[in-house]
Amino acid sequence: MKFSVSRESLLKPLQLVGGVVERRQTLPVLANVLIVLDGDQLSLTGTDLEVEIVARVHLEQAGESGELTVPAKKLVDICRSLPDDAVIDFIESDQRVIVKSGRSRFTLSTLPATDFPNVESAQGDLRFSCEQQDIKRLIDRTSFAMAQQDVRYYLNGMLWEVTEGQLRSVATDGHRLAMCTRPISVSSAETVQAILPRKGVVELARLLDGVGAVDVNLSGNHIRVSTDEYTFTSKLVDGKFPDYDRVLPRGGNKEVIGDRDELRQAFSRTAILSNEKYRGVRLTFAEGQLTIVANNPEQEEAEEQVSINYSDETLEIGFNVSYLQDVCGVLTSENIKMTLSDSNSSALLEEPDGGDSVYVVMPMRL
Repeated sequence: MKFSVSRESLLKPLQLVGGVVERRQTLPVLANVLIVLDGDQLSLTGTDLEVEIVARVHLEQAGESGELTVPAKKLVDICRSLPDDAVIDFIESDQRVIVKSGRSRFTLSTLPATDFPNVESAQGDLRFSCEQQDIKRLIDRTSFAMAQQDVRYYLNGMLWEVTEGQLRSVATDGHRLAMCTRPISVSSAETVQAILPRKGVVELARLLDGVGAVDVNLSGNHIRVSTDEYTFTSKLVDGKFPDYDRVLPRGGNKEVIGDRDELRQAFSRTAILSNEKYRGVRLTFAEGQLTIVANNPEQEEAEEQVSINYSDETLEIGFNVSYLQDVCGVLTSENIKMTLSDSNSSALLEEPDGGDSVYVVMPMRL
């Protein structure tokens, strides 16, 4: 195998593929990236057996075709350290690969491409195309609510639900829930659900740059998302996601509308003196005004007052301030709408003009 490629066209796809590769591996070949050259088409593949990313790079001129695997981290570090305008030559010889650029020369060990695992490529039960920006928005609007290392392993991921004409993403850690729904052109007679693992969600978000369409292929245990430059494949989490519809609060009769940015800043200031472990703050809603109070075990206190649009009876309720900050951080509207019923019920947060996202935050006892 022998080819030349510019650093500029190789580095980004190599970093994205290398991001999947785990440092500590049971199989030595999983620490490597698979490089396959066919004429002027170069493909790079990285996997950890759960998630696989294939990147395609078009070379300016054809090289000598072949395939091999090289240590992913070392190759990324070498490419990153070369000058921006460098041209990199790859030459395979005696089960090693020589990487040359200008006066720099590196010799890397290789492992046979036949040892590299292949994620099964079964055709999915459901296939559809949509805009990258729709999937990016679904992930950006909900991924923060995924659980981390929860024993209920299905919560450490994101639910994708496909119904006729729409794709919905839902994430929850049991204390808060985030949901976003986008219209897409898909004809699905029945509701199809898939739980993407946390790592898959993170890597997919890195791949999408928001331009052009993606093809999505869902099977019983895999999801595949393809663009012209990349193919992303991930195993799905085998489990039953909670019935999120039952979590959505119904019948809230107290409506609060406030300036999103003012609230975000007030929450972040009170969070400074909240209990580091519990992160609880007390919200008191009175006519036209919200008072936010935080205490900690050192008997310190922070208090903020924010003007709001509220004309119901006085209501006092405790929340984890981090959850409120997260919602204020992902919404983009000028105002934020909060629907409450009493101090023991969850709050529903959304954009006042009925955007595509809704958030549920459970109250805390303070």
